[in-house]
Amino acid sequence: MWTDEEQKLFLNIIKKYKPQYSAEQLNALLKYALLVITENEKINLTAIIDPEEFAIKHVIDSLIALDYIEGNNVIDVGTGAGMPGFIWAIAKQEPDYVLLDSLAKRVAFLERTKISLGLKGVLPLHARAEDAAQEPLHREKYSIATARAVANLAVLSEYCLPFVKIGGYFIALKGPDVEEEIKQCKNALKILGGKIEDVIKYQLPQEMGSRSLVLIKKIVKTPKKYPRKAGTPTKAPL
Repeated sequence: MWTDEEQKLFLNIIKKYKPQYSAEQLNALLKYALLVITENEKINLTAIIDPEEFAIKHVIDSLIALDYIEGNNVIDVGTGAGMPGFIWAIAKQEPDYVLLDSLAKRVAFLERTKISLGLKGVLPLHARAEDAAQEPLHREKYSIATARAVANLAVLSEYCLPFVKIGGYFIALKGPDVEEEIKQCKNALKILGGKIEDVIKYQLPQEMGSRSLVLIKKIVKTPKKYPRKAGTPTKAPL
């Protein structure tokens, strides 16, 4: 658990770089961070536990991406501890958020956190992306699918684009070097019905690294055979 001084540091960093959020939202972000840090002692949720790094590399990074979110529903694929999904839901409650993860222990944490934060528009979902995206309830139903995972962009596209309705977006939060991944995912996007609309580069505060936001627009329906069965997208990317 963070000390009082560490908690103040966390809040002050967010106030400095994202001053538009209310005291209630800031306190909710702090409460969320503390829940993650506490649960992290039991199950692996994040390698980042320092309050300054958590504020910048998790919260500020997610909030920068939020500037590009427009729509009535969002699915966060492979959400893990709930990032960016919970952070977005605290900052912008208008869309509905589905937080999808394949590990039951993480989803149980998401359920408890949703209740603790009082977030009504959030639905934790225990499923593999390859399975959920084939269900009529979820297939091509979302304005936004997002992923903050370390997987290759071609793999993430197969996981995420089947969830997105035509005209919606798959928004990938990536590191600084995405050019090669973008080249490698051209075939996947052609098959899956997506098109890269923009790549936004930005610097995290306090020299904590560079990031890229890849905006992929859904332009045609994804063929029914995609995503392929569990494990195949990773083993044999399109």
